[in-house]
Amino acid sequence: MLQTPSGGAGHGAAATDRLMSIGTVLNVLRDEFPEVTISKIRFLEAEGLIEPQRTPSGYRKFSAHDVERLGHVLRMQRDHYLPLKVIREHLEAMERGEAVQLPALGRQRDGDTVPETSEAPTAARIGREELLAAAGVGEEELREWESYGLVTPLENGVYDAEAATVASLIAELGRFGIEPRHLRVMKAAADREAGLVDQVVAPLKRHRNPQTRAHAEDRTRELAGLTVKLHAALVQTALGVRLP
Repeated sequence: MLQTPSGGAGHGAAATDRLMSIGTVLNVLRDEFPEVTISKIRFLEAEGLIEPQRTPSGYRKFSAHDVERLGHVLRMQRDHYLPLKVIREHLEAMERGEAVQLPALGRQRDGDTVPETSEAPTAARIGREELLAAAGVGEEELREWESYGLVTPLENGVYDAEAATVASLIAELGRFGIEPRHLRVMKAAADREAGLVDQVVAPLKRHRNPQTRAHAEDRTRELAGLTVKLHAALVQTALGVRLP
């Protein structure tokens, strides 16, 4: 059962001191969810899964209960492949003190359902409407992004969760006059970098040992993080600026 922080929000300065900024929440969550982003947190707020407080100037302030709730949401997306509507129902049941049985993911083998091991949890997915809401754009813009390969739906028409981050960033760049056609060079560079990482970890991914395959996933994350940092450093060097 989800527990609210002791003391509640109505105990003056002591309660206010326990509230966290969205950046602090991001750092807390990244220990377990290294791929979570500020855009993802804002998207979950827009979907009504969390309700952080707001300062008079409009800044979000999160309680320990908000962070715990975010953890439950991200865990159910990552480990149980649940849509947000079902996650919301589970959270409401948990807060009512009801026992919640999450669905077990499985794969078919010779007609039988075999429980999946935790070595490769299914990535979170979002629907088209959720993606449009996260980016704050309409169908026409999303179709244009798809035509340039910047955002690509999966076979069943849904998107991986990171597509929401990509879409939000494309929308932000658009406010500076940078059009989707200008971003093809970034997409091409990202594909080349991903190909390089995949080339390095491919032998581990094909290994028959499950632990070795799990190590391949960890190595992929590590290499992806390094390539992103290098890319950012090279761009900053080329522009002669330093990002905060």
